[in-house]
Amino acid sequence: MSAARPEDQPTHDALRGPLESWLNQKNQSLLEEVIATWQLAMERFQPDEALLERLRQALPAQAPAEPETGGAMAAFAGALDLVEGAPSQGDLLKRLLDGLEPLVERSALFILKQGLASLYAHRGFEAHAPLKPGAVVPPPDLEAVIQGLGRSLRKKGAGYSALLAVLSPYEAADLVILPIRHKRKAVALLLVDSGLRQKLDHPELVRALVLAASASLGSLAAGKDEPAHPLPQPMAHALPVPSAASQSSAPTQMVPDTIEAPPSMDLDPKTRAAAERLARVLVGDVELYFPGKVAQARSQGNLYGLLRDELERSRATFVERFGEDVEVQHRIFTSTVIHQLCDDDASKLSGAPWA
Repeated sequence: MSAARPEDQPTHDALRGPLESWLNQKNQSLLEEVIATWQLAMERFQPDEALLERLRQALPAQAPAEPETGGAMAAFAGALDLVEGAPSQGDLLKRLLDGLEPLVERSALFILKQGLASLYAHRGFEAHAPLKPGAVVPPPDLEAVIQGLGRSLRKKGAGYSALLAVLSPYEAADLVILPIRHKRKAVALLLVDSGLRQKLDHPELVRALVLAASASLGSLAAGKDEPAHPLPQPMAHALPVPSAASQSSAPTQMVPDTIEAPPSMDLDPKTRAAAERLARVLVGDVELYFPGKVAQARSQGNLYGLLRDELERSRATFVERFGEDVEVQHRIFTSTVIHQLCDDDASKLSGAPWA
């Protein structure tokens, strides 16, 4: 076949336009026919009754789903049984947390004594809680609940932050803090929050369970079915507590005397080691955060005069953990202050009433 001649190019260009136009038109018409045929076929593409019946027979039999509220009420009923069956006050508080597990994401109990809140037990928080030792001084919003000026605390604020700081660095979106009362006095605080969820599902059931726990606490304190097993100390410290004589002058926010264990006259090695460790931490914090005052006190010999508030707060935390009698008899905190802050010279405490 001979090659195209240059003089034929105008003829080819003239024919290409009409031919391409005709091909495009035919392709478009064919495409429209295919689409119309497909749509018509899809209208007839419906399952018949025989197929539907076969599908129904193939489905496994299913029990009707239990409503969410029904499941919550069943969990609440089980929690009530746990609380009402507690043989002692200490066991009651643990059963309260166990009963709450199906209803809330995270929960924790704080014992109230001498105006301070100490962590007792928790569920759902990180395994390494508590994050720091020591008791919590209730902020004003939490103190209002303790004093009975409010039934609960539902909003984020200083109170929630203070308690949560002991347990976790992660705040929840929703929370409730409720007091557990005995003879109209708050003896413990229950904190529950929504964890990673947006809200608490059953705050009203939590409150009802707390009321039931308060009633059972009073019944056990009155001597009904009361065994000889005292309530353990706040978590991480199963240690002696103040005698009844030292408790008589304490504020109203106290665990009833029936929950307390009598103080031990002699410290066992584990208790002494724990007490010495806490004393070193508390005194070390004073030295860490107030180095200027400590240095001045060492040179002038007036440690208590310059650091009275700091030392009293630290001593109150120590006494909260181990009891006034332990400190009076063994002087663990006082000895640590003298050694770490006074260069083993007791005269540098300068007038401390407990020195």
